[in-house]
Amino acid sequence: MNRRAVAAVAVVFLFGVAGCTAVSEVGPEAAATTAGCGVATAKLTSTDITPLDPKATPALPATVDSADGRKVTVTSADRILAVNLYGSLGEIVFSLGLGDQVIGRDTSTTFPAAKKLPLVTPQGHDLSAEAILKLNPTVLLADDSIGPPTVLDQVRQAGIPVVIVDDEQTLAAVPEHIRAVAAALGVAEAGERLVTTVQGEIDAARKTAPAGVTPLKIAFLYVRGTAGVYLIGGRGAGSDAMIGAIGAVDAGSAIGLTKFRPLTSEGLINAAPDVILVMTEGLNSVGGVDGLLKLAGVAQTPAGIHRRIVDMDDGVLLNFGARTGQAVAALAKAVYGPCD
Repeated sequence: MNRRAVAAVAVVFLFGVAGCTAVSEVGPEAAATTAGCGVATAKLTSTDITPLDPKATPALPATVDSADGRKVTVTSADRILAVNLYGSLGEIVFSLGLGDQVIGRDTSTTFPAAKKLPLVTPQGHDLSAEAILKLNPTVLLADDSIGPPTVLDQVRQAGIPVVIVDDEQTLAAVPEHIRAVAAALGVAEAGERLVTTVQGEIDAARKTAPAGVTPLKIAFLYVRGTAGVYLIGGRGAGSDAMIGAIGAVDAGSAIGLTKFRPLTSEGLINAAPDVILVMTEGLNSVGGVDGLLKLAGVAQTPAGIHRRIVDMDDGVLLNFGARTGQAVAALAKAVYGPCD
């Protein structure tokens, strides 16, 4: 199965409130307990994008190496489309200060500055050639998490440059994604400025994890009650990188799971998470925390017993875009409490 096919399967499963004090204010013993904040929502300080200042000015044409092996020349960044499964590419473009040149969005690009843009993924997470060509873009940025490939070929045949960015979901890959987007849009210098900012935020956020204590075990559950989809994440699911970034252990990875696997009572009880992490829309789809506790095995885990449930916005948790450091900091704050 190719990467696009794997990503397509993931789409089906992956995407379909108490405040807490800063981690630095929590003693190591308190941070390591399962009591914490109980139920908590991890929230960014701001829901919108803060673009670079001064704004980047594209120096084009630019010829770049696309992740699909092609050399692509971009001659104009006047009408940009940046789309993928996670919303990270659009976030990067806006963070570079080129948001006013973006003409459309994918389903996962939901921050306020982009929310009113027309969708080019009108049916879930698949691109529509008609919707794209109607917007007359001068460049399309995408990755292997989105398609189908036939639509990307139609866009190329229409004479529109298509630049594919690597779609690795790790913290280490974030700077390279920024550089790839910036190079394609002729703003390499601005890209380096953004990398410096984002890497600094990631490094600072990672230092907030408590030291000298047994790491918490956190299980990421992907749930969509309306579709009857209940999965647990493991190694390579993206959620494991976010969990590791806050000094915790991915409970699914610890029992040998990879990517996403069906949620079973036996599996979850065996994973014994101290905290359960979910996306906000997913939590709402099962009727909130009380509904989540009714799913297989949840109530029998340490997390269920202590109601240690943390949710985070769908467009932020597994985004791995320019707000990754902010997302790590928000997740750490929600997990390590205590409540205000």
